[in-house]
Amino acid sequence: MVDGRQLRRRLSGSGETGVTLMELIIVVTILAILATAAIPAVKFEVKRTKERELRADLWEMRRSIDRYKDVADLGGIQTKADSNNYPPDLQTLVDGVDVKDKKMRFLRAIPIDPMTGNADWGLRSNQDKPDSDSFGGQNVFDVYSKSDGTALDGTKYNTW
Repeated sequence: MVDGRQLRRRLSGSGETGVTLMELIIVVTILAILATAAIPAVKFEVKRTKERELRADLWEMRRSIDRYKDVADLGGIQTKADSNNYPPDLQTLVDGVDVKDKKMRFLRAIPIDPMTGNADWGLRSNQDKPDSDSFGGQNVFDVYSKSDGTALDGTKYNTW
């Protein structure tokens, strides 16, 4: 049941409805605190996603190099004597080679390094030292990221 004062307030429009400035400030402050707390979690997730992409790209290229070598070891591909049956470069894996009158491709495209944003990968030939950062050029034995960044597990991306 509505008494007379409440009825007059409703009819005259002088009833206090809406949000006060103080309530609005409190809500905005709480939202700002929540947003600030979420930013590190989002950055962490973005970095973890890029790391997954990097691992997948490295494994894909290394599998392609190994498949090329397997075919060459079986005599399906003519290679240079000093190459030890490894591909001369990554582009050869994309372009493919002729194997018994068929074009055999080992890689669809050279992936983009998610850490550097380009397709310029560090290469090692099997004549290079395992931790070398200069490419000997004889063949492609290994691929690594040129990023100097540090992974979530504390390792450097260029050591993966």
